[in-house]
Amino acid sequence: MRIVKSAIAMAVCYLVNMLRGGMGMVFYSQLAALWCIQMYRSNTKKNAIQRIIGTLIGAIYGLIYLLLFPKVTAAINSVVLVEAVMVSVSLLLVLYTTVLVNKKQASYFSCVVFLSIAVNHASDMVPFLFVWNRFLDTMIGILIGILINDIRICINPDKETLFVSGLDDTLLGEDSLLSPFSKVELNRMIDSGLKFTVSTIRTPASLIEPMRDVRLKLPVIAMDGSVLYDIRKNLYIKICSIKKDISGMLMTMISSVGLCWYANVIMDGVLIIYYGNMTDEVNVKMVNTLKVSPLRNYVKRPLPGNENVVYFMLLDKTEKIKRFYEELYKQEFVEDLRIVTYESHDYPGYSYIKIYDKDANKENMLKSLMDMIDAKKTVTFGTIPDQYDVVIHEDDANEVVRRVRKMYEPFLYRK
Repeated sequence: MRIVKSAIAMAVCYLVNMLRGGMGMVFYSQLAALWCIQMYRSNTKKNAIQRIIGTLIGAIYGLIYLLLFPKVTAAINSVVLVEAVMVSVSLLLVLYTTVLVNKKQASYFSCVVFLSIAVNHASDMVPFLFVWNRFLDTMIGILIGILINDIRICINPDKETLFVSGLDDTLLGEDSLLSPFSKVELNRMIDSGLKFTVSTIRTPASLIEPMRDVRLKLPVIAMDGSVLYDIRKNLYIKICSIKKDISGMLMTMISSVGLCWYANVIMDGVLIIYYGNMTDEVNVKMVNTLKVSPLRNYVKRPLPGNENVVYFMLLDKTEKIKRFYEELYKQEFVEDLRIVTYESHDYPGYSYIKIYDKDANKENMLKSLMDMIDAKKTVTFGTIPDQYDVVIHEDDANEVVRRVRKMYEPFLYRK
């Protein structure tokens, strides 16, 4: 749409110039319009302000130059020398003025406007008229750019539905990154009122990097439904922890069989991961890799008895994990837990067990989020059939955003 709008803006600039009887220079209007047509509305306004300020400064100095140039040339009788000195000195003043008014971003446009006036029109007989037309051309282009860029064909976007996407193999591609298309379209729709968030087994530390450039306004569901986390504020909104007495019994069991364990605790808004002594090379390697993140705080010590554990994670050889999993289900307190086990893709021959409170799941956190933002309904996106409203193919990293766009803007993008 940005490409289409740019072409439309060029045509409108020609039309306006025709209506003005060809009095202006359409080239300057087109440059200003193109500069203002951006991916996001906020960027359009920012660029428009830069262009206006830059044009004003450049036009003022250009007018002063046109008024002084004939007089100085007549006195010195050397056009080339006068032009070289006056243009160079004037550029110093132009640039320094942008610094004085704290608009350094507009310095380039100020110089362009000044040079277009001073170098090409020093001999004009009516300097005021040219400078005015140059300024007017730019203002017309800025206005056209803002109006065209603000056009929204969809007149009734769905702002009542909460759209929730998985992350790995769903919203992210094989490189675990968001595609440029998805990033731009998500930000555009979120800025216009789309209710969108993600739900993932990742911790906040591991989801922040791939979602860094997405302007999420809603909390995300992280740690497989254990927490609601606000990325913008770096704040845990809601936490579902394992009961303390059950945590103690779990630690006793884990220690008795010598498994490598990690207890994820949120204390004063900070994620702390307690872990015990380990000689296993895989676990040592994993800790050394992950603990460099400022959002993960690994602490090698026994689990304090007064801490609320969000979840336990065990990583060990598959046969040891299987034996512990079977033994765990013989315990009476297992009814108060949700247990997930799976083989590790990164460490062949190893498996994980993650242990949560029974109420710590994505469905419960989603209900809490819906109540928080007063959403009327939800649409979920994932790769597992029968578990999500919309099933996504893992080989298309843009499918989630395309589907969201069709549902959010049904008038523009029909199903």
